[in-house]
Formats: sequence, structure tokens, C-alpha cells
Amino acid sequence: PGEVCTWTVLAGMDAHQAGATGSGGRRAKGMVLQCRARNGRHAKDGRSVGRGLVVASSTGRNRSGVQTPHSGYHFDGTDRRFFEGWYFRVTMPESGESFALIYSVEDPLGNTPISGVGAQVMGPRNGYFVQYDKRTADFWAQRNKLALGCTFKAMDGIQKRRYTDMVGEDQFRREVKEGFQSGTYQHQGRLVATDVNKALGKFSNPYLEAMQRPAVSTVPSCSWSFTTKPVYGWGDPSSQRATAGWLAALPAFEPHWQIMMAHGVSSGWFQWGDECFEFQDAPTYAEKNWGGSFPQKWFWIQCNSFDGHSDLTLTAGGGTRELPILPGSPEEDVAMIGVHCDGQFYEFVPWNGEVDWVVSPWGMWVMHGENEDFEVFVEGTALPGDGVVLRAPTLKDGLVPFCKDTFSGQIRLKLVHRRSSQTVIEAGSSTGGLEVGGGPWWDTWAAKAAMKEPLRSLVKLPIDVGKAIDFVPEGLKPFVAPPGL
Repeated sequence: PGEVCTWTVLAGMDAHQAGATGSGGRRAKGMVLQCRARNGRHAKDGRSVGRGLVVASSTGRNRSGVQTPHSGYHFDGTDRRFFEGWYFRVTMPESGESFALIYSVEDPLGNTPISGVGAQVMGPRNGYFVQYDKRTADFWAQRNKLALGCTFKAMDGIQKRRYTDMVGEDQFRREVKEGFQSGTYQHQGRLVATDVNKALGKFSNPYLEAMQRPAVSTVPSCSWSFTTKPVYGWGDPSSQRATAGWLAALPAFEPHWQIMMAHGVSSGWFQWGDECFEFQDAPTYAEKNWGGSFPQKWFWIQCNSFDGHSDLTLTAGGGTRELPILPGSPEEDVAMIGVHCDGQFYEFVPWNGEVDWVVSPWGMWVMHGENEDFEVFVEGTALPGDGVVLRAPTLKDGLVPFCKDTFSGQIRLKLVHRRSSQTVIEAGSSTGGLEVGGGPWWDTWAAKAAMKEPLRSLVKLPIDVGKAIDFVPEGLKPFVAPPGL
């Protein structure tokens, strides 16, 4: 168990045989693959013929052997307003185009008018896709690891069933006509567009109407299958961190945010309408949110495809969040900047330094951060016509148009050592992810992160909730451990 073997695929599989839809599949090129062997055996000539989890090899090292905190599903089984959402982005190495898989479940008990499961996909050239179903019983997710999925429709002649964990690629292809599954290493899906407005009713947001891009599907169907090798989680290679600190294990913030994989590489294919995109070692990113609803106002910057820097990744963002753990549930404006490069992690958060920003309703993102040793400058720009309107979970209306994203943002990043004034990192990219959401907000947002006490002091305490739970007897862990941790 855990041993790794490698082999070369000499013959590819036709895209249609792999579950793609549309016209004209191409044969995959030969590639070196890596397999984490499980229940394997070997042929007489030493070739592995065991079953295993196939992961694309990469020149980058896998430094994130431990999954990040909060990779699991956070639903606690109560009837409170709840959503959880997952986001996976893959950037094509040659064209610079990106795909994003965006899954969400709301009010999983199915007990409210806005209960439902959504699967959104951002595609090339401002493409967009959504499939939505109000039935939440067919959604599943693992409590203690990254694994989730939903079967919207089973194959003809196959009884529809609710899975509880990832299944093999062949089994998914045989049994699931419309649905998805995603985990740390494997992603697979087949979707057919639906009209979300029929399920939830039309939603009018003057901020998004001004953007003149409705959140409706631009292709009738899409499908995909790819494997991922994580390179960076979140934090130092030796210790994965909660993005918001250890307090994220408590109901301290509304909503919560966790970067699960700041950088990885993926290989596989996407079928986008009639187009088939094959890729190898494509930069990949993953994050998630959970809570009652998305913030009323937020922004986001992400890039792990910098020009000339294969081992550099940036994630930054900020917003107005609620603090339900404090009397009166006050709000605060917070932001953070995180940079991974050459095995080092540079973190700029309100409890170890300062973070400020100037962000326009669309087109300009400027951030600056300082900690004891370093200073960071981030700048992002987007053209007026760029971007796709996406849906996001909201408190009263459910999954409705509430934000705008682009994958063609111009990004500039500079990291400076404060004492020596030496530039440590200076890089740029034309494939940055940029987002604004919530609102409506019409004016430029200029602010400085201001984390309220006593939370600012408490989050600095050297507490590792995960390690503390390791000392709890196994029989008591389900009652003590927070879900999702």
C-alpha cells in the first residue's frame, strides 16, 4: 500500500469511448502516468497490471502529502440554512483557456424552497454552463476528506442510486448518464443544461444586470474526465493550514473559505459542446466555501500560470463577513494574500500584518500586504467586455446570479524582502482569475483589513484542532470532531 509505480501509455482511448459527447474525438497522446498501487499484481515481465488511482506525472514535486483542514463536508445534519460549494479550475497549458467546475448544495435536507444541487462550468471564450436539480437526496460528500458527487440521472436500465464515495471511472461511465464526482485525484462528469429560473424563479440584481451577461448556458452539454496531482495545498509543505486559522473549526465566521489546493497539475479531457480539449500537466487550483450564504460583498484574485514560473501560485481575496460567534453578529472587512513559490509559503493576513485594497466594480484589483519580513504588491486588470456572470448561494434566493469572473485577467505580482529591499519574486500573467461579487456596489472599494478583537488575538494562539482531535478516542470522535475538518 502506498507504493508508486510508473508506466507509459502507448495507445490512447477515443474521446467517445471515454464518455465524451459531441462530434469528433481525438486519440490521446502517449504519456507517462503515475499510479498509487492498490490491490495490485504484476505480470511476469514486471509490468504492473494492478488496479489503482492514476495520477498524471509532473516535473513538480508533490509537497502536499497531507490534505488541508476542512477538505471534508461540513453539513451537521440540522435544519439551519446551509450551503457548501467547491471550485476547481484547470488552465490549458498551450492556449491559456480555462475550465472551472463549480458545485454547490443548499439546504441538504431538502426542506426549503431553495434546497438544491448546482453544477456550473466556466468554459473557453466566456463560456458558461449550468445544470440544477432541487432534489438533494442524490448528492453525497465525505465528512473527512475531499470527495463529493451527485447523480442527476442514471443510465437507461440502471437503477439510480446514491453513492457514498468515489467510484471507478468505468463504473461511473456505465451507470451515470448525468452527474459528477470529484475528489483529490479524480474528476469526472456528464451534464446537460437546465433552466435554473424555472426551478427557482427569476432573480433581478441591478448590479449584475448592468454587466449585460445573463447566467445562462452557452453549450447544451459538457463532460470531462481528468486526474490531478497536488503540488501545494495551503501553507508550508510540512504543515497544511486552515485559510482562516484554527478558528475556522468553530462557527466564528460567516461564511468560511478554504483553499484546498493552491497548485496542482491535471491530465485528461473536457468535451465542451462539439469541442474536445485534451491536456497534460495543466495547472489546477481548488477551493471551497461553506456557511449560510456568500458574503454581501467580495473580490478574488487567483493565478498559478505565471509566465516563466511553473512553481509560483497566488491566491488573494477579501470581503465583508459576519461574526456570529460575537454578540450582535457584527460584520468586518477582511482580506488575505497567499503566495507559494519554490517550496516557500508567504502569508499576509490581518493577524500577522496588514492587508489593504482598492477594487473597482469591474476592471481593477489592487492589493498590498505586509508582514514582519515581506511586502507584497498585487495588481489585476480586466477589459470591460470580459467575464462571465456566475450563480452563488444567497441567503434568501438560493443559487442566483451574484458574481462575475474572468480567466483572462492581467496579473502582476511583486514580493519584496522588507529589510534588504531585495525583490524576491516579480512575475506576470495574462491568464489570471479575477472576480467581484455581491452587491450591488457601484463605487470603487478602498479599505484596509480590520479583524475584530478578541478574534484577532485568539487566532494567533498555536492551536492545532486536528492534532487535538487525534487524542480523542475513536468512538467519541464523531461526537467531538467538527464536520468537515
